[in-house]
Amino acid sequence: MSQARETLEKVFREEYGRIIATLIRISGSFDLAEEALQEAFTSAASKWEREGTPDSPGAWLTTVAHRKVIDAIRRDNIRTDKQAEIAFELSRLQPYAETELLEYPDDRLRLIFTCCHPSLVREAQVALTLRTLGGLTTTEIAHAFLVPEATLAQRLVRAKQKIRLAGIPYEVPSLEVIGERLAAVRAVLYLIFNEGYAASAGQSLIRSDLCAEAIRLGRVLCELLPNEPENMGLLALMLLQDSRRDARVNDQGELVTLEEQDRSRWDAAEIAEGVRLVQAALSLRRVGSYQLQAAIAAVHAEAKHADETDWRQIVALYGELMRVTSSPVVALNYAAAVAMSEGPERGLDMLEAAGAGGALENYYLFHASRADLLRRLGRLAEAADSYTTALPLTTNQVEMNYIQRRLNELNRRRKDDNFE
Repeated sequence: MSQARETLEKVFREEYGRIIATLIRISGSFDLAEEALQEAFTSAASKWEREGTPDSPGAWLTTVAHRKVIDAIRRDNIRTDKQAEIAFELSRLQPYAETELLEYPDDRLRLIFTCCHPSLVREAQVALTLRTLGGLTTTEIAHAFLVPEATLAQRLVRAKQKIRLAGIPYEVPSLEVIGERLAAVRAVLYLIFNEGYAASAGQSLIRSDLCAEAIRLGRVLCELLPNEPENMGLLALMLLQDSRRDARVNDQGELVTLEEQDRSRWDAAEIAEGVRLVQAALSLRRVGSYQLQAAIAAVHAEAKHADETDWRQIVALYGELMRVTSSPVVALNYAAAVAMSEGPERGLDMLEAAGAGGALENYYLFHASRADLLRRLGRLAEAADSYTTALPLTTNQVEMNYIQRRLNELNRRRKDDNFE
């Protein structure tokens, strides 16, 4: 891959959300903003190959995309109410040229609240923000939702139409009505973080840019509403999980499970901040799901070695989490914790119950967790079957390699047992 192409992909990962949010503010149109930015990336792909990359690639893309939006608005004679703002934008473009990055710090926050307007259904709120602010593909978002890609694409189209036809404002709502938007906003941030923490596809397990963006926006949310415990809980959860990032993949690029990680590589500063936030949030005595998940992560983080983990406390926290927000995925994690506390047989019974309704049938971690418990119980043939089922459901190459490695180890063990 050429240097120009590598630079362009890096800028896409790091700057997409910032640029698209600004373009939407200028144009008032999701589609126009996306088209302009896509044209800017296309121009960059050819121009940078011929002439080399500019000193400030993000500024170059921002400037070009701005001009394309403004040209389209002028050409089509639309959004006449925005003419004053368009003139202002044009005046700003000239001094910056290609040397400085145009930044509008609040645009992404405005975009989140626009996408999370109560007129939109929850699935559309989350999907649209992931697509526009996070720059995730339709495939990546569909994986996060465990829904078909075509279904997700239809949600995106309907959401954009709803915003346009209903005239949903592009703004951070007043404090009087902001509460009704927060649940969707938090869901958006956590799904962005999760896509970065365990990428749904590709050669790399971790997309650090998405993790950093979710954490940054989590801080903004906490600054906006400093006494909202679930905001604090969400930020704590992301920090505590992110603290393990450098230990999750070894030098060979292989996935390392939590119990096998080198905990000296965990980020002590993120752990300390995360624990402080958990304690502060819980002290407000309005416990929610993110606070409980963060508390679970804090118990893991405070164990210096895997065998020092307080699994009884984790099981108790999962029990409370199930009471607050029951879901198949929470039930799956609850079962895994019980397996560590009370043994794999009890954990397997709970895991089977969690998957009985079929909601986890296409979730590879369900089958991989089942395989691990069956392996611990010595039911090797069943374990191999579950690993085999999990493998085609895994789209990230690092996770795929891990499942394949586990399956190979299990098959060798079965072969050795048969020769004895």
